[in-house]
Amino acid sequence: MTLKTTFIEYVRACFTGIWVVSHEQQEALVELAQLCREESWRLATWDIDQGLQGTDDTSIVGSTDPLAAIKAINAFATPEGTAVLVLQNFHRFIQSAEIVQALAQQILTGKQNRTFIVVLAPVVSLPAELEKLFVVLEHALPDRDQLAEIAREIATEPGELPEDQELESVLDATSGLSRFEAEGAFSLSLVREGRISPAAIWELKTQTLKKSGLLTLHRGDERFDSLGGLESLKEFTRSALLSPQRQNQHLRPRGVLLLSPPGCGKSAFCKSLGREVSRPVLILDVGALLGSLVGESEKRTRQALQIVDAMAPCVLMIDEIEKAFAGAGNSGQTDSGVASRLFGQFLTWLNDHTSDVFVVATSNDISKLPPEFGRSERFDGLFFVDLPGREQKDRIWSQYIQLYDLDPEQSRPDDTDWTGAEIRSCCRLAGLLQITLVQAQQNVVPVAVTAAESIHRLREWASGRCLDADRPGIYHAQDQRKPSRRNLKHLASVN
Repeated sequence: MTLKTTFIEYVRACFTGIWVVSHEQQEALVELAQLCREESWRLATWDIDQGLQGTDDTSIVGSTDPLAAIKAINAFATPEGTAVLVLQNFHRFIQSAEIVQALAQQILTGKQNRTFIVVLAPVVSLPAELEKLFVVLEHALPDRDQLAEIAREIATEPGELPEDQELESVLDATSGLSRFEAEGAFSLSLVREGRISPAAIWELKTQTLKKSGLLTLHRGDERFDSLGGLESLKEFTRSALLSPQRQNQHLRPRGVLLLSPPGCGKSAFCKSLGREVSRPVLILDVGALLGSLVGESEKRTRQALQIVDAMAPCVLMIDEIEKAFAGAGNSGQTDSGVASRLFGQFLTWLNDHTSDVFVVATSNDISKLPPEFGRSERFDGLFFVDLPGREQKDRIWSQYIQLYDLDPEQSRPDDTDWTGAEIRSCCRLAGLLQITLVQAQQNVVPVAVTAAESIHRLREWASGRCLDADRPGIYHAQDQRKPSRRNLKHLASVN
């Protein structure tokens, strides 16, 4: 629903205190002014720069006193009509005791003379005295049709506006930007390339996300071809995201939860998935959601999820999610319930969101997560990513030997129980130190050695519970025996 549609319903229902959340206040004000003209309502506005505007009382026109502006609306009312006073950025003044009392009194008086107080601000900042007196409305960011209209207004010359599939890519890139930001992105693209294209838009969008400090936009060149193994996981996610049936709201994919020892390629898979299905990858920093003030963490979480919804279609990556929500169960004793509330907010969004967001969460120890996190219909699948097999390791060796410009004919070290990250480390150290791969092996201690017991427990838990990332079907551990530690003599000698 648009702001106009929602606003008119609340006015007709006589909600005399309305808080409109908007980062585009001029656009919101234009919509409200148009609505007031259509409905023959009287409209006055106030801001700290221009003061009170729109009233017939010349004695208070231009007054920058916020208290006087609130009291002026009663003189602005008419016996048969409706009067609306819009207070811009009024959250800066609402902590004053006099302002709070005047607002509370006026909202109650407005029920009698149909006068409406509208606070227009980018955030909700209501003191306890006013929480029950205001309703909060959202001024939504522009949808695809509105963005396309803005693009047509900017690109006035032939050839400047792309058509068909390329225009869809432009609108995908612009999704989540405000009208002001979209105009700037389109103009920048015209200046640089002579036509509207996604490249400049993605650059501006990356800057927008950096300003929030909550999300990072990843747009790399990684593809599935650069990943050894994980064939079942690749096919599952590719089919889910590229299926024409996903346009059906009820068949829209939700995401996957990946469980594995560290260094097995979970994060690399997340980043390559976006390129493979032509979606941006948003990386959520759960640590950045935590704030020092009461309610700040919850507000940041809502803001982050709103940004994610606005940027759909996209892939949302949450790395090592167990570290973020592991303490939700005893949160009341450790952090006044903050972690528990964040976990609840995220679960609610994960279960109810209707935006085309594919969530990829990774975990090294799912036993630390509350059990409700992994239930059906929160994710499309729970996959176990085991240590790479022989064929996968050979592909990983070849990839990194080529990347670091090493001799492909040289002998390779014993890579029993190595992860892809350890193979990469060995290759990088060989190139950095100008030594052979076998010599570089002396500087690599595999996680299968340092965390043998935890990997064994992880495999035991995943066996029969998780989907196999390499082969279709349920994962079954090949060897349920506790893995033996590797001979560490090679750490003390160099061949």
